[in-house]
Amino acid sequence: MTLETLKDVYTDQLQDLWSANKQSLEVVTKLGRAAQDKELSEALIRAGSGISDGMEKIAEICNRHDIDPSGEHCNGMEGLVKEAHAHVLDAKFGSDDVRDAMIITQYQRMVHYALAGYGCLVAFANRLDLDEDGAILQACLDETYEGDRTMTDIATGHVNKEAA
Repeated sequence: MTLETLKDVYTDQLQDLWSANKQSLEVVTKLGRAAQDKELSEALIRAGSGISDGMEKIAEICNRHDIDPSGEHCNGMEGLVKEAHAHVLDAKFGSDDVRDAMIITQYQRMVHYALAGYGCLVAFANRLDLDEDGAILQACLDETYEGDRTMTDIATGHVNKEAA
């Protein structure tokens, strides 16, 4: 598909972010199981639920625009998922605390990718006067920021100290 208009870019990026969320969901679930810290594990479980909700909202927006949400494959998230496997799920650690610190690192890398995606989509929706889309995407962006802040709080509150 040739991207000729901002609407084309918007459509492409909706599909890309849906794919990114789909790919990250499985690994976030695995990271949640691998986490030994109870607060971290619970936060990752909530994150998985948030990712699922985001996928549903993106799919609803896609359906309103008569596009298939699964029409794109996100290579960027594919790489981040591989990194999470290499640096956490397939790696060896001297302690559970060190693993938990790395789990947060890998999770936040994926989240920051999602933040960029949602932020761009909000800007595109607003420019295209797609107010309902923009409001839904802004809510997803806000929820994603909240998840990122939660992980930072867990890391700086005790996980990094225990890993040190």
